[in-house]
Amino acid sequence: MIERITVRNFILVEHLELDFTPGFTVLTGETGAGKSILVGALSLLFGGKGGADLVRAGAQEALVAGEFNVRDHAGCASWLSSRAIEPDEGVILIRRTVKTSGRGTIYMQDLPVTRGDLEEFAGFLLDLHSQHEHQSLFHEVSHRRLVDRYAGIEADVARYGEDFSRLGELQQRLQSLKERESDRHRQTEMLEFSLREIESAGIRPGEWDDLEAERVKLVQYEKLATQIEGVCRLAEPSPAGDLSVLDQMKSARQELSGAARIDLSLEGEAERLENLYYEMEDLLHSVAGYRDGMIYDPARLDAIEERLATLRGLFRKYGDDEEAVLQYAREARTSLDEMGQTEENRESLTREITRLEQRIGQEARRLHSLRTEAAGGLEERIRAVLSELAMGRAEFIVSVQMKTGESGRLICGPQGADRIRFLISTNTGEEPRPLSQVASGGELSRVMLAIKTVLAGSDDLRTLVFDEIDTGIGGQVALALAAHLRSLADHTQVICITHLATIAVRADNHIAVEKSVEGNRTIISARKLSDQDCVQEIARMLSGDGQEAHSLDHARALLDRYRGDAHGED
Repeated sequence: MIERITVRNFILVEHLELDFTPGFTVLTGETGAGKSILVGALSLLFGGKGGADLVRAGAQEALVAGEFNVRDHAGCASWLSSRAIEPDEGVILIRRTVKTSGRGTIYMQDLPVTRGDLEEFAGFLLDLHSQHEHQSLFHEVSHRRLVDRYAGIEADVARYGEDFSRLGELQQRLQSLKERESDRHRQTEMLEFSLREIESAGIRPGEWDDLEAERVKLVQYEKLATQIEGVCRLAEPSPAGDLSVLDQMKSARQELSGAARIDLSLEGEAERLENLYYEMEDLLHSVAGYRDGMIYDPARLDAIEERLATLRGLFRKYGDDEEAVLQYAREARTSLDEMGQTEENRESLTREITRLEQRIGQEARRLHSLRTEAAGGLEERIRAVLSELAMGRAEFIVSVQMKTGESGRLICGPQGADRIRFLISTNTGEEPRPLSQVASGGELSRVMLAIKTVLAGSDDLRTLVFDEIDTGIGGQVALALAAHLRSLADHTQVICITHLATIAVRADNHIAVEKSVEGNRTIISARKLSDQDCVQEIARMLSGDGQEAHSLDHARALLDRYRGDAHGED
């Protein structure tokens, strides 16, 4: 469950901290006060998309942080353990920032994680339901996902999907083999010629650079020899009989060594000069050896130029360097091998495709059976919840139909061979039809709440967040919805944004969201209400005036009734 959230510089929020408790929490406030902005902050904390537009004007980054209690949650414990993330006394701290550049950071405890990781982790604990989600009930793909989730077969469907994807790849390969057979002879000749040309050249990685370096030495041999000879003369006496540089260094070494025996402070300099002398002697010896080994070979230069021309031609045809040419040769060999085994590969692929089609068909039938079984239980449980939500006459159907062709052959897709639809009849005697053709906004809210309730019971979710689920309802329906949310909160932390006093009076924890202007800046704030503040806020929700005496009396009566008995009669 959520224990605390901290929000800084998020849209119109400068800074706020909110503590949450188990049970039922409501967020209320005037229309436009910023309640949905807080839901946006929660969504960001649950792995939603972030962008520069979320950063408050004038700030460099937005921050949303949350503390989550994950004690005794096996799914969370396994997920965290696999990533070496340790809770602190059963609590995980999540921090997410979004910068004006659009970049951001996500940390769980002190370890960076990806948005995908955050979204996956949040899925163990939380479910956020907003008005936008209502529309998802119009799409059959959502119906299939919800049934699979209830049936607990999401992993099975994912494995089936992998097989289905593999089948598509094999079928493409087989089709490619068939298409290539028509021009295989021409391709074979071209590849064999290329392979002979490359293999006969006998190139090796790095050869071009080695040859180019050798070519440069031969082209500039005279200049190189002159410069090397100039270095070697340092070890030889001058034509005038002067000592060589090396001899002069030797003499200086001897003189400084004698001086150091007189003045011990010169010992360091004497040692340095002695090291320099031996280093120079060794250096000149090495250069002399290099000079003695120098040979100018015009024939070798011609051979290098010819070899470079050969490599240049190969590079022009097959790649930018030796490795690219060799890679081309490897791929050509592989292609030739495949062409040489086309018939064998085609037969092997055909057999593998047949086996995989049979397995996919069997798995699709198994998934159909599991979905059909789950659909019955899901129907029954959703109808029970809808009855609690003043839709007792509604007939809710989870239709699971296997898709087949005219010949009776299964028509399989990436998630199986089923068409899954949610159908509803809200009035007795009416034929069940798709939700989009029947349900009003208020009815759709209740259907979604019923689905969320049922799935929450099977998923070990610790927190449900509802954003304005009361849209389009009132009267007895609102009372039923309030009672259901209150009952749901006995088992799961429920956080609900609402405009209805009949829902707000049921809350264990009431937070008011307010918008104000300070210094020409609009600021959104939120605070937990005291008992007296609750009375005034409920009065405002009832009549628009939080100070009117009749509204205050009405608010106190409602609070006394429902706070005194969390499961009071409606």
